[in-house]
Amino acid sequence: LTLKQDVLFIEIKDKKDEQEASRLSKSRFVIVKTTDWTVIPLENMVAGGGNIIAQVRNEKEARTALQVLEKGVSGVFIIEPDPLKLKRILKSIHDISSGQYRLEEMIVKNVKQLGMSDRVCIDTTTNMKQGEGMLTGNSSACMFLVHSESLENPYVAARPFRVNAGAVHAYVLTPDNKTKYLSELKSGDPVLLVNHKGESQVSYVGRIKIEKRPMLLIEARYRTKDYSVVLQNAETIRLTQKNGRPISVVQLKKGDKVLAYIEEQGRHFGLKISETITEK
Repeated sequence: LTLKQDVLFIEIKDKKDEQEASRLSKSRFVIVKTTDWTVIPLENMVAGGGNIIAQVRNEKEARTALQVLEKGVSGVFIIEPDPLKLKRILKSIHDISSGQYRLEEMIVKNVKQLGMSDRVCIDTTTNMKQGEGMLTGNSSACMFLVHSESLENPYVAARPFRVNAGAVHAYVLTPDNKTKYLSELKSGDPVLLVNHKGESQVSYVGRIKIEKRPMLLIEARYRTKDYSVVLQNAETIRLTQKNGRPISVVQLKKGDKVLAYIEEQGRHFGLKISETITEK
């Protein structure tokens, strides 16, 4: 940040300072420093709708400032001379705003019943809406948008915090555009929630449930390539259509279209790499 005449520093020591910062932030950027680092002044200033930048000293303060009232401050001014610590703070900021993912329509080719397998339910710390879920797949080159259990039905209560994500071997897309195996996830891990528009947010694993269930192999095509995912064979497990509507895996038929995230590069320990990798 280059300090110019239209950027001000204000130290928030009382309510009067807070109100002055809010007023001035309507016409310029205001960098604020709170003397005792309380959240309430930041919430009040963010609610006012101005251009507030919070001075922070560490990762915890940065995350708090960028998430107050869900909207967060306009930016953070980082006071940290250590390059390694600064890098961790910047990574944390990147995790909060994970970006946009371009989703493509896949054409379902085949749905095949499999036997009993270990499947992973991910209970997150966030309630998801219709059209929102997680990206998982048998291949790191294609991850399907598996819908959350956010829909009501006559037999099971909605669990909008949950994604029944597939078999233990599957990849799941995580923050920083990395992948993990579903079997690797544990409480406290960050996970990436994505909606049908490709918009994403970071949540966290509250609980993982691995249980034996009957499974389905779902095969679909994008252009000239075929990809697949293994999901539980149950009415409440759904993929996602372009309009955000979920479609149950037990209703899938040849020709149906579902959303997925396509990558051309391979993965090595969850990281993108440019080498020839074939996954079948």
